[in-house]
Amino acid sequence: MVTSDGARWEKRVPAALASALVLPKSEVGVAQAVSVPDVDLVLTAQDRLFVVGVKATSSPAAVAREAEHLVSSVRKLRRAAVPLVVVPFMTPAARSACERAAASWLDLSGNAHITAPGLRVVLDGKPNAFRKRGRPSSVFAPKSARIARWLLMHPKEALTQQDLATRTDVSEGLVSRVISRLEDQQLVSREDGRVRLLQPELLLDAWRDEHRFAKNDIVRGHVAARSGDALTRFVAETLSDAGVRHAATGLSAAWQLTHFAGFRIATFYLESELDPELEARMGFRDEPRGANLWLVLPKDVGVFDGSEERDGVRCVHPVQVVLDLAEHPERAAEAAERVRKDVLQPTWE
Repeated sequence: MVTSDGARWEKRVPAALASALVLPKSEVGVAQAVSVPDVDLVLTAQDRLFVVGVKATSSPAAVAREAEHLVSSVRKLRRAAVPLVVVPFMTPAARSACERAAASWLDLSGNAHITAPGLRVVLDGKPNAFRKRGRPSSVFAPKSARIARWLLMHPKEALTQQDLATRTDVSEGLVSRVISRLEDQQLVSREDGRVRLLQPELLLDAWRDEHRFAKNDIVRGHVAARSGDALTRFVAETLSDAGVRHAATGLSAAWQLTHFAGFRIATFYLESELDPELEARMGFRDEPRGANLWLVLPKDVGVFDGSEERDGVRCVHPVQVVLDLAEHPERAAEAAERVRKDVLQPTWE
């Protein structure tokens, strides 16, 4: 065993594993005869070996590295063993990191995903048992998120914090605080006074975990249209003619980017509320039930950063599209993955 940043949690792991496997605590113990360098615990249960790494945080970057390390350690062991990442609470982004590395995971809040030949344990839905009181500051709060957005939009550029503040129109103090937090999570580095993005995929995953599209002011209504694409084009043209700053997001933007999956609901960010005359010109009726048009006033105008015209429709940047699709209906999840794969990943590689 080695000392890790999750050392204070290690004593809880055998009991948590026993609970996940529905075993008496006495049937999960430390494998005294098995030595695996640079891992936190090696446990036995039901004649199985578990090579365990314990992290105090579910930072996607930290979990990804730990998962890859455990999988590598198991390969070197040359015997059947289960690589198992353990954290107090596993976020969706961290779960994805484990899945990509082909590592099992367990959290001390009661969730788990453990797979091995002849074994499959899936426990989900338990809330974070270690949530801190109060409302912690977030690097993805509306204005702070401008920094993550810029980094993801320019993954190969490196800027000083001063330049980054200028590009995002926020204070240098805020940039410093956000970058320090991202550096702690090993998502960015600071070299020669310049900030460089290290892991765009993980940064987007971490942001998606915290992004709440529903916190924007959303008016849901109906406009007569034969299809989602026809509605998107009609609304975009009407707003452009009226000089209203706007940008499509969600399924509307995903369609313009990839032409993947037809859709019914069109969604637009607006810089300001529409006046009644323009609503009447669009034929917009404020009807939440059966709505096919969502008009959104964002918490921060940073959502317009990187927006550009796509096939005649102004759309938010693909990063924003992926984030917003997490709370959209229809085939939003599939559309988000297509945008990541076809549009974003080529710019990250």
